[in-house]
Amino acid sequence: MKTIILIIISLIFISCGKEKEVVEDEISFWHFWSEPSQKKALKNIIDKFQSETGIKVKMTELSWNDGKTKLFTAFNSGIGPDVLELGSDWVAQFSSSGVLFEIPDSLANMDSYLDFAKAPSYWEGEIYTLPWLVDTRMLFVNSDLFSDLPDSWEEILDTLKIKNMLPYEVQPDWYWIGQNGPDANRLYKKIISFIWSAGGNLSDFDSEENIYALEMYKKLADEGIVEKQRNLDELFLKGKLGITISGGWLVSKLQNSNVNYQIKEMPKLNGQKGVSFAGGEYLAINNHSKKKELSLKFIKYLTKGENALAFCKLISEAGFPADKSFYNNIFFEQNPAKKKFSSQLNSAQMTPVHSRWFTIQDILELATERVLYDKMTAKEALRKAEESAKLLINR
Repeated sequence: MKTIILIIISLIFISCGKEKEVVEDEISFWHFWSEPSQKKALKNIIDKFQSETGIKVKMTELSWNDGKTKLFTAFNSGIGPDVLELGSDWVAQFSSSGVLFEIPDSLANMDSYLDFAKAPSYWEGEIYTLPWLVDTRMLFVNSDLFSDLPDSWEEILDTLKIKNMLPYEVQPDWYWIGQNGPDANRLYKKIISFIWSAGGNLSDFDSEENIYALEMYKKLADEGIVEKQRNLDELFLKGKLGITISGGWLVSKLQNSNVNYQIKEMPKLNGQKGVSFAGGEYLAINNHSKKKELSLKFIKYLTKGENALAFCKLISEAGFPADKSFYNNIFFEQNPAKKKFSSQLNSAQMTPVHSRWFTIQDILELATERVLYDKMTAKEALRKAEESAKLLINR
């Protein structure tokens, strides 16, 4: 009888040991690098992590179109990943919801990251994410359509008006400029650049500066085409678009095209230096994860300068490491396009850290759409936006 009991106890311990092994050496990671080349590059970095630590990483790809919804659905169902990637403008909504693990100050080592990249990591003074990558947007100019371009939006507008008075200069399916129209999570990144460049901000939607910025955005759109980001990029790649605002992903695609182009910093507006949108990728840990220690090792590994740099070398659209010791690496200095993007980041801003940012962003995009399609003037649309924002704050 004693022998049987001992055998049963042994089997229980063996069973628990196996279960413990699975729990301890594997973590799940949900990310947004879903293109084949991106997945391959990320896997290369993660394979090294697995080899060095013995920790397995189960990867799941998300898309920017529905990734946020899938994450919240997973959290609400209690099946969220151990580690997740978040865009800089998403972090506050997750941090304020209590679903993210609070990273101890002593383990976060926030002093190693770029100053402008730190703010999204914090909520009410506590750290919930680590900065991984940063990037910005720039002006892409077709050199065959514009041999020289002024450095202010006002002068560019005058140039476009003159060119549109001379229809023989352009083919029917060409456009001098492309402006983002309705395009969720993308339109606001364009209009907010105009707002910041004009000296405005989102604490006062219907300020004179904001009205000026939206009016300029509309005037430029009237001289060209209004489309989604993807379609504007395609037109530029075909040599059928003179000016567009885009990101590092377009540089990669242009390498396989015959388009002669220049990359320029954001033009001045309202007499002030142009300011671009800065975005970033952040890594967080599920507050309900049973593998927080392993997850922390993983996010510290990915955000470590040399590893973030290795990923950026493989994927141009990854931007730059948020680790300040590797942000100005010689690799970027020797790459003309990267050097320009790095320079633009010195005049770029991240969106405000607000738990309801997505609602604020929707308010801004709706105001812009109303103006683009002549449903309201810039003043009327932004006054309506201000009313909506006040209701949001009061709630």
